[in-house]
Amino acid sequence: MRKITIIGILFAFISSFAFSAEVNVFSARHYDSDIQLYEKFTSKTGIKVNVVSGKDKALQKRIMEEGADCVGDLYITADAGRLGAFQAKGMLQKAGWSKAIKNVVPSQFRSAQWTGIAKRARIIYYSPERVSANELNGMTYEGLADPKWKGRLVIRKSNNIYNQSLVASLVKNNGKNSTANWAKLVVANMARTPKGNDRAQIMAVAAGEADIAVANTYYHALMLSGKKGAEQQEAAKKVMPFFPNQQDRGTHMNISGAGMLKHAPNKSNAVKLVEFLLTAEAQNHIVNNTFEYPMISGVSANELVPGKDMSFKQDNKTSVKTYGAKQADALEVMLAAGWK
Repeated sequence: MRKITIIGILFAFISSFAFSAEVNVFSARHYDSDIQLYEKFTSKTGIKVNVVSGKDKALQKRIMEEGADCVGDLYITADAGRLGAFQAKGMLQKAGWSKAIKNVVPSQFRSAQWTGIAKRARIIYYSPERVSANELNGMTYEGLADPKWKGRLVIRKSNNIYNQSLVASLVKNNGKNSTANWAKLVVANMARTPKGNDRAQIMAVAAGEADIAVANTYYHALMLSGKKGAEQQEAAKKVMPFFPNQQDRGTHMNISGAGMLKHAPNKSNAVKLVEFLLTAEAQNHIVNNTFEYPMISGVSANELVPGKDMSFKQDNKTSVKTYGAKQADALEVMLAAGWK
């Protein structure tokens, strides 16, 4: 009888210990495929992943209000600008990233507090019927200010984080004054007052409302996949991608990333989860479900994504840490230019 009792207590202890192996994720990514990845991680490691999903502002508000009582370990979101701004608010801590992470994530795509888990490119889409190859020859982001594009450009609002990060990179590379002049000329070239998401910009070019658009590559691939309906699929077929700045610093890159929250109670498990997200298995899962680019080498993007083999020149000169640091300057110059 005593033997049975001891075995029962031991079993209860082991069960309790197994249950305590967990990691808590606050995620602003809206992909069901991410949940599938967390389930794979749990099956491999026994570490349970608890996920709180929501929009960035709501998640950040909750994390800040809970303070030291917040049980979140990782904050996962899109755009280095968001991660950098949240870090500036003092809500992230040094993660102690392992060698396994540092060895596969280039230094320009991570900081001590957060790291990229997938890449994104913000490029130009154009109508091959109305834009000649000669017009695009040597095209850069700076070239969006060229008067030849007057009334021909569509792009999202100035409050869009992807635009803020793009402009932040221009501030870093060209200076604030030069970027302020650029922003005024870009506004003068707009075919309409900014509205809609990236897919709406591509739709506008397809419909003849504009000749060129600025959008992230995964939006176009999502449209081509048919997951957003036949109308958007057909629109996506009417535009072509162009990677700017191939003759100098390279195309603007951004990330989806994971940051270590200030009061993370399961820090080592959080690092293990990020390590898993950067394995070839997980990276293949990500790129074939979200149409992003892989963070690690040796993995190709989905067939529908332009530059799937990553042969285009990426901007490896500009650290994505710049996007948070220059975010306020970027928004200032856009608003001063009348960028709605």
